[in-house]
Amino acid sequence: MTFDAPPAPRLTGTEQFNGVDAAVIEFWRFAMNDLRTNNVRGYLAEFLVACAIGSTAARVEWAPWDVTGPDGIRVEVKSSGYLQAWGQKKLSIPRFRVAAAYGWDEVTGAWSTTQAFNADAYVFCLHTAVTHDGYDVLDVSQWEFYVADRGAIEAQRGASMGLATLARVAGPPLPFSELGDAIASAGEPSRLTRST
Repeated sequence: MTFDAPPAPRLTGTEQFNGVDAAVIEFWRFAMNDLRTNNVRGYLAEFLVACAIGSTAARVEWAPWDVTGPDGIRVEVKSSGYLQAWGQKKLSIPRFRVAAAYGWDEVTGAWSTTQAFNADAYVFCLHTAVTHDGYDVLDVSQWEFYVADRGAIEAQRGASMGLATLARVAGPPLPFSELGDAIASAGEPSRLTRST
């Protein structure tokens, strides 16, 4: 016997819960009202990457990468920022790390037996605001994006990267307007090799 989950319905937020006087949008406001928190900022970074490559696919929690493009490119997304949603004595020091990982295979219903770098391209998203007065969660120009191909990330062997190392590995930071093309360029060789 298998328990294959059907695709999740696309919710609008207006759907009402059965048994409580609340709509889905109220849950979203409760759970994700602060786009500065680490987990929600990570979802936001994944959403921005999805927008940059034209992906309309919903986020899949257990997938071995974060965003899948319309052309099949697989993108891993990491995020960081200088400010947190809680009080700080000093700004956070952004660090990023990508390690080989097991991947869930929906076809076999099992985890892979070996760890691998599963994405074709890797995007490191840095929110650059350094004051809460200037922090605008809806201003995409406050983000910088570093894009690397799989080979560059594999060569790091899971090492933690500060911004100087990240710039050596991925090149200089990019604005959102250049993100889609950079992802396509970084991920294309890996995607083509995988599809042949």
